[in-house]
Amino acid sequence: MNETHDDVIRAKHLPRIGQSVRSRKYGTWWRVIEKKEVWLNTSDDPKTGACRVMPAIYLCYWRVQDGQQPGIGKMLGYSYSLHDNTFEANWELLN
Repeated sequence: MNETHDDVIRAKHLPRIGQSVRSRKYGTWWRVIEKKEVWLNTSDDPKTGACRVMPAIYLCYWRVQDGQQPGIGKMLGYSYSLHDNTFEANWELLN
């Protein structure tokens, strides 16, 4: 079965645009302001040597701070695939 972007969204329980998350490491609050489908390069196919890609979801986060308008201030962006656990390890979904 080939992986799809929908598989990533379902399996990883990623937040929607507008939802807030908290950094597990620092305790800071962030809001998802962008979500898009992307392709990540993986290691070459050992049989053919051809480059392979896998579906991933890119999330852009904006740090929520009192007195600042959305989109102004610190922002971060990460891509999540089926083969990593970085969302679960680094973020806690708040709403």
